[in-house]
Amino acid sequence: MSKVPLTVAGAEKLKVELHRLKTVDRPRIIQAIADARAHGDLSENAEYHAAKEQQSFMEGRIAEIEGKLSNAQIIDPKTVQAEGRVVFGATVELLDEDSGTEVTYQIVGDDEADIAHGMISIGSPIARGLIGKEAGESVEVRVPDGVRRYEILDVRYL
Repeated sequence: MSKVPLTVAGAEKLKVELHRLKTVDRPRIIQAIADARAHGDLSENAEYHAAKEQQSFMEGRIAEIEGKLSNAQIIDPKTVQAEGRVVFGATVELLDEDSGTEVTYQIVGDDEADIAHGMISIGSPIARGLIGKEAGESVEVRVPDGVRRYEILDVRYL
């Protein structure tokens, strides 16, 4: 499996979720299964089947997170020597040349992307169009609803 880029913050978030799943959710579900078993006949015990289904989803998520962390290439944007270029982890301030609005995005891994918080995936059309560019450059990016033109105002490594 190839390495998957993650920021330090994204990796930490996954580690916190993994810890919660293993130390809080897993024991809670195990107890729910034990309680449901105590009620007798398991073939018609809805609580037992619901708890087993929860356990299955939770164990799947644990395996997924462990897989992502084991294949992660954790990148700290503060230590990147990109000399002002847009790279993974960079925070980019853009001017949408068509609408005149300013937007700020951080380029992150697929699992970290959250457009509402200004975090776009490295695989998104905008991020792909920005990679390698520098402040002051204009970029045309093909997005699903057409072509957008951006001017890169600033590139920071936070």
